[in-house]
Amino acid sequence: MKTLKIVLEPVFCITHRFDLFKQLTKRAVEIQHKGSHLGLIWSVLQPLLLLVVYVFVFGYIYGGSFRDGESRVEFGINIFIGIICLHFLTEVISTAPTQIVSNPSFVKKVVFPLEILPASIVASASIHFVIGLILVGLGLAIYGGYPGPQLFLFPLVVFPCLLLAMGLSWLFSALGVFFRDLGQVIPFLSVVLLFSSGVFYSPSDVPEEVYHYLKYNPVLHFIDLTRKCLLTGESIEWSWLGYLYLIGYGTFQIGYRVFCRLKSAFADVI
Repeated sequence: MKTLKIVLEPVFCITHRFDLFKQLTKRAVEIQHKGSHLGLIWSVLQPLLLLVVYVFVFGYIYGGSFRDGESRVEFGINIFIGIICLHFLTEVISTAPTQIVSNPSFVKKVVFPLEILPASIVASASIHFVIGLILVGLGLAIYGGYPGPQLFLFPLVVFPCLLLAMGLSWLFSALGVFFRDLGQVIPFLSVVLLFSSGVFYSPSDVPEEVYHYLKYNPVLHFIDLTRKCLLTGESIEWSWLGYLYLIGYGTFQIGYRVFCRLKSAFADVI
């Protein structure tokens, strides 16, 4: 019974205050687009503009491709899937370090459940991720492609990455209170993830001596498995899906425990 409580406690902290969670998620989305004339439309335009740049540079200048006989449209969809998967996680880790610090009024309320604040970041990023998936679907419809039966495995791929994002959000939100320089490290980390997570290439094209290290990057497998489910229809590697669950759940629990351990000192530091 105690083990079950430990497993489900992070989930209960959100579900028991679901109305507050929805309000804070709406607030997180509004703050992100505050003062913008286009608002949520930027969630569509930003990845599309990045797609144009990346396809031009890596597709036309460097002649990149994910497999033989691939069309430019398919190459673009491949990159776009990588962009939205990566952006989902980088949006979380770039926002999390300042989430607690930028809300001192909530920190000083004794009864306020601070765990909800990092959770709202993940929910906001998930909205943008879903918008990106809709664009992928439209691209496939125009291109004339279809995912195939592997599409039904996609929820199994997304779930551990939600756990990973949630754990990182709790962890970075807590650490950001005590280490203000953390926010300065995130842009560098985002660039490292951009080039080490297979956004512009397939893991099968990576030299063995390099892949020996890259294979431990969970984002690499998140993007690769997503492409196989949504675009190529190739069989997924169950061992790497299991690895995603291991990393995702481990980060989820560690992030929550660290946040709960440190939150009593937030008010003193802020």
